[in-house]
Amino acid sequence: MGQRRSIAGCRMLITGASQGIGRALALEAAKQGAKLVVAARSTGALNDIVGKIAASGGQAVAVTCDVADRKQVEQVADAAVQRFGRIDTWVNNAGLGMYGRLDEVDEADSRRLFDINFWGVVNGCRAALPHLRTNGGALITVGSEVSDAFAPLMGIYVASKHAVKGYIDVLRVEVEDIDKAPVAVTLIQPTAVD
Repeated sequence: MGQRRSIAGCRMLITGASQGIGRALALEAAKQGAKLVVAARSTGALNDIVGKIAASGGQAVAVTCDVADRKQVEQVADAAVQRFGRIDTWVNNAGLGMYGRLDEVDEADSRRLFDINFWGVVNGCRAALPHLRTNGGALITVGSEVSDAFAPLMGIYVASKHAVKGYIDVLRVEVEDIDKAPVAVTLIQPTAVD
């Protein structure tokens, strides 16, 4: 299991950092002295976060990234290592919600949601693990409480979060128990947030 480290000086990469949980985490981690790489599709929002962090004396870099594209995710990892020398904590936070009856939701929209919510996590884990195995660290994925439940009118979202939970549960066993790698694999399952 990964070593617990102080947030101060931690090199942290957060996907989906342009709003919500990702943004709040980035701003709080910066207050505690983390060196941050913030990634999302919204360049303007990322630049705003980096500006706020820099104005308060923190260190952060923004990298525009669509987590559904593995090459872009790998480029974020490379940018983190180039800027800060290593990655201590990787947070898979990017996500997309969608409402609609399962027999009515658009297939293209449903596939896009899975590309972000599930494949984005897979891409993040695949990009992060080689770096985290080297120095130890934490691989954190923000899932959802609905990965253990269901919610009418949110079927595709629920299915994607069930898939994320299954993937992370297996990855945790493979990395922590079988490989005995110095990496803590964690799934956080928050409820709805503003």
